[in-house]
Amino acid sequence: MEEVRLIEVKEEIMADNTAAADELRESLSRKGVFLLNLMSSPGAGKTSLVVRTIRALKDTFRIGVIEGDIDSTVDAQTVMAEGVPAVQLRTGGFCHLDAAMVGKALDAMPLDDLDLIIIENVGNLVCPAEFDTGARLNVMILSVPEGDDKPLKYPLMFTISQVLLVNKIDYLKYEEAFDIRVLRERVFNLNPTMEIFEISCKTGEGFGTWINWLAERITPPALSADDAAPSPGAAG
Repeated sequence: MEEVRLIEVKEEIMADNTAAADELRESLSRKGVFLLNLMSSPGAGKTSLVVRTIRALKDTFRIGVIEGDIDSTVDAQTVMAEGVPAVQLRTGGFCHLDAAMVGKALDAMPLDDLDLIIIENVGNLVCPAEFDTGARLNVMILSVPEGDDKPLKYPLMFTISQVLLVNKIDYLKYEEAFDIRVLRERVFNLNPTMEIFEISCKTGEGFGTWINWLAERITPPALSADDAAPSPGAAG
């Protein structure tokens, strides 16, 4: 019987994406543009966080936004109302953004006039964690109503992110089952270097600490191999 030929398509796709992401990181570093990749479940507060971040930093930094969505332009319209340039990536069914998609969005943006670009990735905790976007910083949001067990269910997302924003902490008084101490233990078991900020996009609680931390990193030194964002999909 003739031997079955096996082609590992996923490995080839991931390798090509990682190479494209590295090229984007190097190109943006040379231009002095800081690329932040924001990920979360639907409804966790990504767009609210983007809007609050724009309002807090737009007098200091020139900001642009890449919105990723399966099929709408609602979030891009919300962001553009804040007076910053935005590009909508409509994935047409894809559940994530990858380096090639982000590269196309960057081609449509005035990179010489920007210091910070925020990617609002497609809302879910699975696919976006597998694809390197070329970002310098991977940030995820977990909202209190989602529960403190998500590190157990979606470990890769918590492994490849450098920052965890625990949003909607104003709900803590209503969510007796959510234990912030247990959440921190579960996160640090996966990623001991994770930076965790407790915030409320609704009330503004904790937001200043997050903004100050981010602002200190937007004008970083030239990119080195050691301080690039972890490559999604490569983590165990």
